[in-house]
Amino acid sequence: MRSVVQRVEKAGVIIGHKRISEIGKGLLVFLGIERGDREDDAEYLSEKISNLRIFEDKHGKMNLSLMDIGGKMMVVSQFTLLGDCRRGRRPSFTEAENPERARMLCDYFIQTTRNRIGEVAQGEFQATMSIELVNSGPVTMLLDTRRRL
Repeated sequence: MRSVVQRVEKAGVIIGHKRISEIGKGLLVFLGIERGDREDDAEYLSEKISNLRIFEDKHGKMNLSLMDIGGKMMVVSQFTLLGDCRRGRRPSFTEAENPERARMLCDYFIQTTRNRIGEVAQGEFQATMSIELVNSGPVTMLLDTRRRL
């Protein structure tokens, strides 16, 4: 699984002209599911992201996690994170998981995270969405379960 994690002041998902979800201070997580990903990848990523110490403490140091500040999380499935741009000009998405399995693992990630932190906002799987966000910092982290150690 690959994710782009952005620390945000606020974020929202719009489909058509309707806002379907939004959060205040917290993390916006773009999540890509790769062929061969498993539930333990979702569990690892959920734990890692929920506990990333990327929020500032009273001394201005990144010492606090989403759980420490009681922040919110929004998860948006994004298969394009698996795009391979090494050859030619059109990305290849052959490493992205098939939609049925990807949806199941994305839902599993969201449920695992809900069990850990409470409410988790989300986008709509396989929908064309507009994402509004105010990045705080900016702070953006890339995490990939295939690059654990």
